[in-house]
Amino acid sequence: MDIAKADFIEGMAKGLAVLESFDTERQRLNATLAAQRAGLTRAAARRHLLTLAHLGYLETDGSYFWLAPKVLRFSGSYLASARLPRVLQPTLNRLAAQTQESFSAVVLDGAEVVIVARSGQLRLLAYGLHLGARLPAHATSTGRVLLAALPPAAFQTWMGGGPDGERPLPRLTARTVVEPGAFRALIEQVRRDDWCVASEEHELGIHALAVPVRNMQGHTVAALNVVAPPARLEPAAMQRDLLPLLLDAARELRPLV
Repeated sequence: MDIAKADFIEGMAKGLAVLESFDTERQRLNATLAAQRAGLTRAAARRHLLTLAHLGYLETDGSYFWLAPKVLRFSGSYLASARLPRVLQPTLNRLAAQTQESFSAVVLDGAEVVIVARSGQLRLLAYGLHLGARLPAHATSTGRVLLAALPPAAFQTWMGGGPDGERPLPRLTARTVVEPGAFRALIEQVRRDDWCVASEEHELGIHALAVPVRNMQGHTVAALNVVAPPARLEPAAMQRDLLPLLLDAARELRPLV
């Protein structure tokens, strides 16, 4: 949302930028690295790191900093109080019990998707497939479904989100689609199909199928996906076994989300 400049607390924004600098690629940061990732001076980054450590959100050895368990208060509070995960969880549990596969519900957050609910049964465990995990939108079935749901102007803005006028699409495996024209065509195909399969584009050996979850107004609020062995996502098996289950689940959820 947009707010008046007088209502914007710049110090809070900078502190959160430093906190968001920690991820699976950079789990330990010093002041120099945090400054680079948060777009701050080294002195400013150092003060924010020290303050966050003082408040208990970071731990430190005096040179490097890393996330402390206290940061889980934010995700824990969201997962406990937000309506969407609570509505989706029973459906994911039912699908997992029915198929013995792994199901997740995901929302879009900038260049990434965030897992807000998932089934408890994981026959095939992808790296980082846990509640609150953030995955690259461009290389995941759920991310592509959610990007395809954006209005054309919003998707164009998303594609133009990089410093050079085009959002970089990192190559995560040899199969990741990274060329902008090919990626735009892929998203257009997802819009037509209303579902998406991504095979080994985020992680080798991981194959996933996703469909959108829409509310009664027709707005996409999340994506449902299943992570399954490649044999289960061969066209014949997928259309027989998994795609109908996901589409039916999405339709059942529509009045609830």
